[in-house]
Amino acid sequence: RHTTFFEMLGNWSLGDYFKKDQLRWIFEFLTDEVEISPARLYVTAFIGDEKARVPKDVESAALWKQLFSEKGVDAKEADIGEEEDGYTKGMQDARIFYYGRKNWWNRGKQSPETTPVGDPAGPDSEMFFDFGTAHDTRWGEHCHPNCDCGRFMEIGNSVFMQYLRQADGTFTELPKKNVDFGGGLERIVAASENVSDVFATDLFQPILSSIIAVRGAKPIRS
Repeated sequence: RHTTFFEMLGNWSLGDYFKKDQLRWIFEFLTDEVEISPARLYVTAFIGDEKARVPKDVESAALWKQLFSEKGVDAKEADIGEEEDGYTKGMQDARIFYYGRKNWWNRGKQSPETTPVGDPAGPDSEMFFDFGTAHDTRWGEHCHPNCDCGRFMEIGNSVFMQYLRQADGTFTELPKKNVDFGGGLERIVAASENVSDVFATDLFQPILSSIIAVRGAKPIRS
């Protein structure tokens, strides 16, 4: 799923549209245009930071819940927090997962407390595809979207630049909020073809087959 070079699909909004439009557009792109089943998609949101007085991103979660509902999918929620916190009740039935630092964006190390004073920052919301493979317990007892066992793969992330860091460590709302979306083309193709190895998709197979034919070699599989 990792390549030396990857092609990033993206869009920016500088004070124009925000969460409501962004999440709907990317959801419609993935489900209607790419034709990925909504039942195979899982999403994340920021759990909040009480010390920095940054609230839980229930707005994004509510939007996701509505979008899934329109496709006939019941999107339950689960709080994970920091990944090392592990299992929470109801996690196995959830589709919207709240994480901590994993779902916060700022310049430098990702966390509200490390955001430089005067900098914009904010929560992000990631989209994951579920390949449906069995969970490998070497990566933890329970599986969730940010588990590294191979079942889930992140295919896109909407960053919401919503706040401004203050000198007292808290955050205020930006007067003009921004969106930065990034999605990996190779990963979206892998999801659309339900192939967990990006090199096994039709983006790479013709190239690899030609190399194998010319070299007279067999493909090396890990």
